[in-house]
Amino acid sequence: MFFLAYNILSIFLLVPVILYHLYRSVSRGRPPAFLERFGYIPSTELAPIKNRPVIWLHAVSVGETIAARPLLKALRKKYPGYAILISNTTETGRSIASGYSEKDLCIYFPFDFLPAVRLALNTIKPKMIIIMETEIWPNFTREANRRRIPLILANGRISDHSYSGYLKFAWFFRHSLKLFSALCMQTENDCERIIAIGAPQKRTMTAGNLKYDIPFHPVSNKERAVLRERYAIPKELVVMTAASTHPGEEEYILAAYIELIRETKDLFLVLVPRHPERTNEVAALLERMNLSYRKRSTLKMSENVQLKGGEVLLGNTIGEMMDFYALSNFAFVGGSLVPTGGHNLLEPASLGIPTIYGPYMNNFKEIAELVQHYGAGIRVESADKLPEIFCTLIGNETLRQVLGQNGLKIIRDNGGASERHLQEIARYL
Repeated sequence: MFFLAYNILSIFLLVPVILYHLYRSVSRGRPPAFLERFGYIPSTELAPIKNRPVIWLHAVSVGETIAARPLLKALRKKYPGYAILISNTTETGRSIASGYSEKDLCIYFPFDFLPAVRLALNTIKPKMIIIMETEIWPNFTREANRRRIPLILANGRISDHSYSGYLKFAWFFRHSLKLFSALCMQTENDCERIIAIGAPQKRTMTAGNLKYDIPFHPVSNKERAVLRERYAIPKELVVMTAASTHPGEEEYILAAYIELIRETKDLFLVLVPRHPERTNEVAALLERMNLSYRKRSTLKMSENVQLKGGEVLLGNTIGEMMDFYALSNFAFVGGSLVPTGGHNLLEPASLGIPTIYGPYMNNFKEIAELVQHYGAGIRVESADKLPEIFCTLIGNETLRQVLGQNGLKIIRDNGGASERHLQEIARYL
């Protein structure tokens, strides 16, 4: 009865969904890719997976796609005869996935409209479907279950912010949760929450956080120098990267930066908004604050240009965040000064880069607690403290080294999630 009602409703919602998606794509200057989103994949594009068993991994956007990388590497090593297909919902997630050597094919995830789901599954015929974190679509899960395709939830989590909403709509989610073959959650707390929402207890387990399985190594002075030369940043400057920033954060960061460069010109800022489509908005802010800047997309490697202390490199590309972290002396991780929920502190930590973050880390609570426990970063309680914290790290190289080494220790001590996921996956492949 539930699925019948859901499909009747989806018919009425189809036109608004199409219009919204079209508006979103056009406003961001990206193709809507309606054919793929309605489940149609041309046979010419299917060549990389033809005549091979397929593992289909779905990751909504950038965060989930990056988190999936350790599992993708492990799957490629353990199942070399399988084709790996990655689907994404967002264009930015697709851009990241397209650069992964482990994948054989990237597609957009189909709308959860029954004909679209059936067409996609009939075309791909996967042997297993792995869904990252908490992406639950009734038609997709039901159709996979009807075809007896094992369905694994990987790196599952239920954040503090979303838990009350999931509980309120448990009547909606429980129908799909019962169809999963296994639910691999990050923590015991996540297990308890998803069981409360309706997941079968016997099929729910704690597998750890795949984000801890990222490769790690301290950035050498030589590596840092090479990267700075690539991005036209003088080697002798102290560089801070403000990463994954959101509206309301850039003003505070730039105000702190202006205050600091009044005292010294030996400082340089790399500013990377979370969403590249905000580039012009952030550029206008830089102009209003009279800061000289250069967009990364306009920086040609063949061009004989050298940026200067007191200037800003505005990151507006995809896939270069780890390079920006690696060339830095320390980093601020955004989404944390405003109530957005934060972003992944482990990325700079994996390179031995000390991290500053704000009080709003609800979506990465466990990681933030580990960073505090290991002494791998500095939590700033309010924006007016930024100049003081920045100044402390600029002037104390020993402190930067200690924080960086502690960040590497987090990754060393908390790995193993990929292997635990593989053990569960092996039961169904």
